[in-house]
Amino acid sequence: MNERNEHHLKARFPRQCEASFSRVVLIGVLALSAGIPPDAGASGKQVGKASWYGPGLHGKKTASGEPFNQHRLTAAHPRLPLGTRARVTNLGNGKVVEVTINDRGPHGGGRIIDLSRAAARQLAMGGTARVSIEALP
Repeated sequence: MNERNEHHLKARFPRQCEASFSRVVLIGVLALSAGIPPDAGASGKQVGKASWYGPGLHGKKTASGEPFNQHRLTAAHPRLPLGTRARVTNLGNGKVVEVTINDRGPHGGGRIIDLSRAAARQLAMGGTARVSIEALP
């Protein structure tokens, strides 16, 4: 870069502009991260939409390596460590179930957890329900 090019570059991007850009990027990242549920181990609750899965995947291998059993109290979660116990509450009727995270998902639809058929039945949910999730110690 020669002196002439350096002068033009400084004129196009003064220091003040760089600081403003950094602030805008930081604010954007913070705004986006506000919608992400807490990571594994966080003490907060996650609230969002749950769905269930069952017959079509029964017997297939889960992310934990064990075969999926729709009759056990299990769930798929995107971030909680496999083997984590979680309390799921149906916010529509107050029913509660404890599940073990043994798979990854859900994979779309704005859902935060996929429950086994047995867990969904205990929560008395149809296709989907608004739930809260709390990782247990």
